[in-house]
Amino acid sequence: MTAPAHFPAFTEIARRVNNWGRWGAEDEIGTLNLVTDAVVREAAACVRTGRRVPLALPLQQDGVQTGTIPGRVNPLHTMVALNLELFGAGAVATSDDAVTMGLQAGTHWDGLPHVSHGGRIYNGRPATTVTAHGGAAFSGIEKCRPLVSRGVLLDVARARGEDLAAGGHAVTPEDLAAAEEFGGSRVRAGDIVLVRTGQIRRCLAGDREGYAHPSPGLSLRTPAWFHERDVAAVANDTLTFEILPPEVEGLWLPVHALHLVEMGMLQGQNWNLEELSEACADEGRYAFLLAAQPEPFTGGTGAPVAPVAVL
Repeated sequence: MTAPAHFPAFTEIARRVNNWGRWGAEDEIGTLNLVTDAVVREAAACVRTGRRVPLALPLQQDGVQTGTIPGRVNPLHTMVALNLELFGAGAVATSDDAVTMGLQAGTHWDGLPHVSHGGRIYNGRPATTVTAHGGAAFSGIEKCRPLVSRGVLLDVARARGEDLAAGGHAVTPEDLAAAEEFGGSRVRAGDIVLVRTGQIRRCLAGDREGYAHPSPGLSLRTPAWFHERDVAAVANDTLTFEILPPEVEGLWLPVHALHLVEMGMLQGQNWNLEELSEACADEGRYAFLLAAQPEPFTGGTGAPVAPVAVL
C-alpha cells in the first residue's frame, strides 16, 4: 500500500485545502470555527413548519458493521439491573442498562484525529499524540463546539433521477453542483452539507454486505469544492464515506485524510437521509436547521450522533 504523499494528485489537493494555522497554532476544532453566532441565527430562520426529521440509524446488535473493521463492533446491549428495589422491598424499582460499541459503529462523526498521514494529524500535531490509554490528546471529539448550523441536503441521487447511485459511482464536484442547483440552496460558509447517494437503502433492506462494498462515495476532487465554500462539516449515507473500491488504485481513504487531517473538517457516515430526501422534496426546499452534536467522549476519535433536521 502506497503513502498518500506519493500520489501527485493527492499532494496537490492537500496543498490547496490545507487549513493548518488558519485559526492559530493552538486550534483544535478546524472548520467548526466557521459556525459563528451569525451563521446559527441565519440557520434558525430556515425553520418554517417545525417539521423534525431524524437522521440516525437505530443502535442495535445487528447494525451496519460486518466485522471488516477490527474492533468496530455493533452495540452490545446488556441489562445490569431489572426492576431492582434498590432502597428496600416495596420501594421504587429501577432497571439499568450498559452498552459496549465502537464509537463509529452507527451514525457518527469522525473526529479530526481519527486518521493521520505522514505521521501527522490536524494542525501538524504528531499522530503519536493519540495513545492507547489516553485516546486523542488533541482535537478529541469532546472539543467540538455545540454543533448546530444550517444544513443543506445535496440530493445527488434524486438530482440524477435515481433512487440510489451505482456502487462504483464517484460523486464529483459536478454532481455536487448539480444537486445544489436542483435543490435551489447554495452552500455557504458555516453550512453542514449532507450528501445523499441512496446507498443506505441497501442497509435498510437488510443487505449489509452490499451496503459496505462496492459503494458510491465522495471523489478525491470534492474536498476542494467544500474548501472553496468554507463548509463546516460533511456527512453522507454510506459506510466508508468515499468511493469503495478507491477511484485511484492503491490510494486508500484519501478523502478522509484531506478532510480530517488537512482541512480539519468533521466527516459523518451512516446517516439515514431517506426521510429527509422526501421531506425536502415535499416542501421544495433543501436547507434547514440541523442539530448534530456528537457525544462528548473525552479523547474520542469519533462519536455517535443522533442528528435532527428541522424544517
